[in-house]
Amino acid sequence: MKIKIIEKSYTEVLAEKQRLAELHKKHKKPKKPNIFFRTLMRLISIPDLLATHFKSEKIGMERLGRGENCFVLMNHSSFIDLEIAATLLYPRPFNIVATTDGFIGKDWLMRQIGCIPTKKFVSDATMVRDMMYAAKKLHSNVVMYPEAGYSFDGTSTTLPDSIGKCVKVLGLPLVMIQTFGAFSRDPLYNNLQKRKVRVSAKMEYLLSPEEISAMSDTEITALVREKFGFDSFRWQQENRIKIDEPFRADGLERVLYKCPHCGAEGKTEGHGTSLTCHACGKDYYLDEYGLLEAEGEGEVCEIPHIPDWYRWERERVREELLSGSYRLDTEVDILMSIDTKRLFHIGGGRLVHDNRGFTLTSDDGELSFHVKPLASYSVNSDFFWYEIGDVIGIGDGTALFYCFPKDKSVNVAKVRLAAEELYKIEKAKQDGQ
Repeated sequence: MKIKIIEKSYTEVLAEKQRLAELHKKHKKPKKPNIFFRTLMRLISIPDLLATHFKSEKIGMERLGRGENCFVLMNHSSFIDLEIAATLLYPRPFNIVATTDGFIGKDWLMRQIGCIPTKKFVSDATMVRDMMYAAKKLHSNVVMYPEAGYSFDGTSTTLPDSIGKCVKVLGLPLVMIQTFGAFSRDPLYNNLQKRKVRVSAKMEYLLSPEEISAMSDTEITALVREKFGFDSFRWQQENRIKIDEPFRADGLERVLYKCPHCGAEGKTEGHGTSLTCHACGKDYYLDEYGLLEAEGEGEVCEIPHIPDWYRWERERVREELLSGSYRLDTEVDILMSIDTKRLFHIGGGRLVHDNRGFTLTSDDGELSFHVKPLASYSVNSDFFWYEIGDVIGIGDGTALFYCFPKDKSVNVAKVRLAAEELYKIEKAKQDGQ
């Protein structure tokens, strides 16, 4: 999917932002999707769900009254997640929290189907108010992906500490939808190449309003984190899900960027069914059940399970942060978002990430933007974003900046790991731990 991009300087974009602020002072409240759009979404979902032989299981859902609305938390693996939600909830109306970049060029349609815009990994009080409005005034169900971003390695991503508070504020019955096979069918690193994998989902009633009222924010957050624990590669192996596509390792270097054999970074390459380190020459074969094997007689695979390899990379990043050796300093192309109509290309610049957080400056000197480590528990890193390239997104309540590293060896997954671990380190200092 392409996205509309306009060339303008940072100063010109700021002037445009001011003009828009004067024109559109009134906030757009969420719309309750009518039966036409709910049915349209259900029908559009049918081809993908038929192709994946979709099945679902419902646990405890008889506790939810026929006309009672609920708060749905759902894990996020690929686009089919929305189609699953539209199917399982039909004909109930629902408003779903979606990132603002998804609205660009299609704001009207997104609002008609009930989407609530939010800025990814940016504090957004407006989003909470919109969720409350949808639940209390529109009497609609509210759907949220608490992970905010797609999983890179097929395991649950970092969840915000505030999720328990959000559940308490809404005061609705809490329901969870967990998918199985969605990641395996279309992992983000694999260049949008879909595999032939069956997809299923479990829809479970977790907490009633009375149970929510009796629990603390921390207890609810702990329960949600427990329920959101999953490992798609382990699921594939335990259920003997065979994925024999000849491209299954394409792009795997986006996730497995550091070689455990020689320690080199940015030298691995996933292609076909193999991952190769061009620094030491070691080859790994990705078998049909998602396990890595070392190729060559007598060779041993140091970390055969992909999530374990990714976890090992996280630990190495944390060590760099603690020693003060971690630093990203790279030239980037900068796209800027101020509304849901289009993106602005404001030229080139430099993105620095270290223990002080993110600093983005433009080549023309007009832009200087800084994000502190405690501003967010993660960062918006994405692969092949809108078919442009791998991206690192930072911003605040007024503007978002999408940074595309010119050096293709820069790994945006490592940047996400660094942002998450730096947040944990600084949060522990703040809490006196």
